[in-house]
Amino acid sequence: MEKDLTKGSVTINILLFALPLMFGNLLQQFYNIADTYIVGKYLGSNALAAVGSSYTLMTFLTSILIGLCMGASAVISIQYGTRNTAKMRQSIFMSFVFIALLSLILTAVVYLFIDKILLLLQVPSEIYDMMKTYLVFIFAGIPAVFLYNYYANLLRAVGNSVLPLIFLGVSCILNIFLDLYCVIHLKWGVAGAAIATSFSQYISGIGIMLYTLLKEKNLIPDKKEMKWDKNNLSTILNLSLMTSIQQSVMNLGILMVQGLVNSFGTQVMAAFAAAVKIDSFAYMPVQDFGNAFSTYVAQNYGANRQDRIKKGIHSAFTTSVIFSCIISLLVYIYAKPLLEIFINPSEVEIIKIGINYLHIEGSFYFGIGILFLLYGYYRAINKPSMSLILTIASLGTRVVLAYILSSTILGTNGIWMSIPIGWMLADTIGIVYYFLSSKKTPQSY
Repeated sequence: MEKDLTKGSVTINILLFALPLMFGNLLQQFYNIADTYIVGKYLGSNALAAVGSSYTLMTFLTSILIGLCMGASAVISIQYGTRNTAKMRQSIFMSFVFIALLSLILTAVVYLFIDKILLLLQVPSEIYDMMKTYLVFIFAGIPAVFLYNYYANLLRAVGNSVLPLIFLGVSCILNIFLDLYCVIHLKWGVAGAAIATSFSQYISGIGIMLYTLLKEKNLIPDKKEMKWDKNNLSTILNLSLMTSIQQSVMNLGILMVQGLVNSFGTQVMAAFAAAVKIDSFAYMPVQDFGNAFSTYVAQNYGANRQDRIKKGIHSAFTTSVIFSCIISLLVYIYAKPLLEIFINPSEVEIIKIGINYLHIEGSFYFGIGILFLLYGYYRAINKPSMSLILTIASLGTRVVLAYILSSTILGTNGIWMSIPIGWMLADTIGIVYYFLSSKKTPQSY
């Protein structure tokens, strides 16, 4: 089920490869919102605030592993484009061992420092115990997050975006049913929601690993390829670590904003938790479109098809902007009923805060759509440092402005305004750099 993206129609290839990723993104959001919906409806606003704040923390932690997997995938995709299968399988071996070890270390670290992490997040006392309970069980799913994302990115690197979607779909459906069973029937509270999510993550992670080992023999290194090569390892580490840092910085900025949001009390926390779920659901498809675009560019970069890369850039940017603008319009119009999916309609003040967020930030989804394409492009041409620079520009601006503007008469609206401003600044830097460097053809891998 591999797909060679160096041949055929540029636009059709990107779209066909991207569609499973976009559907997968939608499923991932269903996966994420299951906890939020059930907790918000059956356990109340305090539980919603606890789970929502935990989600932000988990997003940051798992972004480390996801970034490593994405970086390794870029290397594998480039090597797939060069048709150097032996080197590709060696990269698969080295990257798996490296990231697996880091996932185990990360799991141990977060358990050791869980109380200090909660203190750093300025978690209100009324939800402290509830949030800690949720995190104890959700942290257990970190190794599963690694397994799924490693093998999903591996399959996508060689053009197979369908199988990751299938396993994610199974996991999503299982998570929803287990959420309902553990929270409503067993009455396990927030612990039940976390257990349901972690268990479902292991089903998808182990499932996609077994599929790859049994069905994708061409991706399995033999004994001769299970060796450490200094130069190849250096390439993997450069792309993996830089992409991981980029993903981590992005989510660290979000986490810092979460800490600021927490200081405004549980009502703002609950509104932010619900709005962010809608927010992510809305623009996450363009994130995976950016990842699809990155795979397309990486394969063509490895094959030294600069003509196809340029055609792909024009097609991807046009598609992303149009899609983002349509979603912005829909979210603006339906902000209130969307929030009421997660929040009881009687919570008027919480809904009002959430609407302000979606109207301000949600009007500029095209900014984040372009930024995801820029991330993917620079990662694909082996310039992960540029992706990091764009992330620092976006998130740095967001954090600084959030703290400054929130202390003025704008209050929480100042936090919401800082987000699109950061996107626009990063977009400008990335586009200007592209045109300034366009005279210099990127060196093939």
